[in-house]
Amino acid sequence: MVHHWPAGRRQFIQSIGFGAALLTTRGLFAQTLTETARLTEGPFYPDRLPLDVDSDLLVINDAITPAVGEVTYLSGRILTTSGEPVRNATVEIWQCDARGSYIHSRGRNAQSLDSNFQGFGRFETGSSGEYAFRTIKPVPYTLRGQFRAPHIHMAINRNGRRIATTQAHIRGHADNARDGVLSRLGPSTRETVLVDFRKRPGSKLGELAATFDVVINQRAR
Repeated sequence: MVHHWPAGRRQFIQSIGFGAALLTTRGLFAQTLTETARLTEGPFYPDRLPLDVDSDLLVINDAITPAVGEVTYLSGRILTTSGEPVRNATVEIWQCDARGSYIHSRGRNAQSLDSNFQGFGRFETGSSGEYAFRTIKPVPYTLRGQFRAPHIHMAINRNGRRIATTQAHIRGHADNARDGVLSRLGPSTRETVLVDFRKRPGSKLGELAATFDVVINQRAR
């Protein structure tokens, strides 16, 4: 099957605005929200940022060949524990490609790098604290002797400073029990970083959707 990726990229970018409109209809929470666990940035935050740092990690600039992997639409909101949206924050994500390699120069494995995967992206939150990315479903890897279950790194920056760093893990994945980062979290804290990856409604291509709302301490904002 031939994928018309440039058009898909445009549709994704256009859909961000539509998704934001839906998010703004949600009311603020009446009760205090549970803060999302702060997790390590890890050693593979890009040591050299790619030229393309937009929110679509599947296609670099206007290239025709997409990255390998299960297409995933990752979205959510950045909120405070009182339920207020965190506006004008820069959300960054980074992850390994489907071969288990990061774009970091020391984060490559023997299977080499998928040169079509952007590996890193940014999105500035709007009025409801919303963000949206198109990426791939994360995969497990072993790098520099350390095994990790599938995850996507996320950092939130505002007013020129890092206010939160966390990771999104796949709920129910068999490798979660082996992951050293997750194993250090208690059950209730671990729950804040587990995300459902489900078939995207209406998709005929097997695309996935994952929603990850990140809750930060009110003071951190």
